Amino acid sequence: MRRGIGTEEWSGIAMLVVAVVIAAPGLLGAFDTAIPHGWWIALFVLFMAAFLVAAYTPVPRPRRYAAYAAAVVAAWTVVLTTPGQGLLPVLLVLTVAASAYVVPPWVGLIVVGLNTLVISFGIGAPRRSPADVVGLVVFYLLIQAAALLSTVTLLREQRMRRELTEAHVELQAASVLLSESARTAERLRISRELHDLIGHQLTVLTLELETARHLDGAAARMHVERADRVARDLLGDVRSTVGQLRTETPDLEQTLRRMAGDLPGLDVTIDVSPDVRVSEEAGAAFVRATQEIVTNTIRHADASTLRISVTADDRDAVLDARDDGCGARDPVPGNGLRGLGERLRALGGDLSFDGGDGFRVTARVPAS
Repeated sequence: MRRGIGTEEWSGIAMLVVAVVIAAPGLLGAFDTAIPHGWWIALFVLFMAAFLVAAYTPVPRPRRYAAYAAAVVAAWTVVLTTPGQGLLPVLLVLTVAASAYVVPPWVGLIVVGLNTLVISFGIGAPRRSPADVVGLVVFYLLIQAAALLSTVTLLREQRMRRELTEAHVELQAASVLLSESARTAERLRISRELHDLIGHQLTVLTLELETARHLDGAAARMHVERADRVARDLLGDVRSTVGQLRTETPDLEQTLRRMAGDLPGLDVTIDVSPDVRVSEEAGAAFVRATQEIVTNTIRHADASTLRISVTADDRDAVLDARDDGCGARDPVPGNGLRGLGERLRALGGDLSFDGGDGFRVTARVPAS
């Protein structure tokens, strides 16, 4: 299960197409280069490969930094070794736009400055007047600044939307657990009242019957009638209290849907088998598991869909979640997953995960 091409992927494809179109005359030998043509093509291919690794490949951060530096240097060399240039400085604009995905904004500003120096050296040909040179330098400077600021703004908006979604999931989980806690407290209150009520009336009933046992005639009959009224009142009170306790078991599927539904940018599907029966503690653990899984998917997976199913076998209730994101070859559990594993093990269950194809989490608890 893999996700489709999203907005960022399309933007990356568009950038690569622009780069190839701009470099096409050089690739086809339509203009001279200051270095052998084969070396020039190799530099452009290096730029493309490093650009892809830096901006769109999930590699460790040091490798992304190295790839981005290689892309920037390769773009400089391609531009400086092409006397005619044409639109080749646009490659430098692409490196600035990609910087927002790799390095902090202040590093992107440094790249803008260095790119501008490269452009000023590269276009300073004798056939151009100083006014033309200044105009082109200012033009590319403004284009780079606009590309950097717009990309940074877009990523910041995406981050804020993701944080808002995470807060929504956390709030819904807290609301669900608070609601269940309130139900538990109410059932405890009713059970205490039932105990107090029955204990008092049974005491009265016992005394009346004990008194009647030692009396004869009308006196005994009077105590038997009192015992009868107490018994009838007791039966009515028991029926009333039991009626209040006859609440339906919380619907786990509806609970999970309420918490993980309608999330922007992530399609979450919840499917709970009808034969699943879990205790209140296990249900709360599944709620927390779903919260952690959804939050991690939003934060790390770069996924568009998440499928969560809860099934039951002879021994356990099993929550299985799988997304269509980038996965992780050697996943290292963070504090959230470690805490979730501890919670499940305390209930007699366990937690496992796999990042080979997307990211999959399996949580088990003993069935009720």
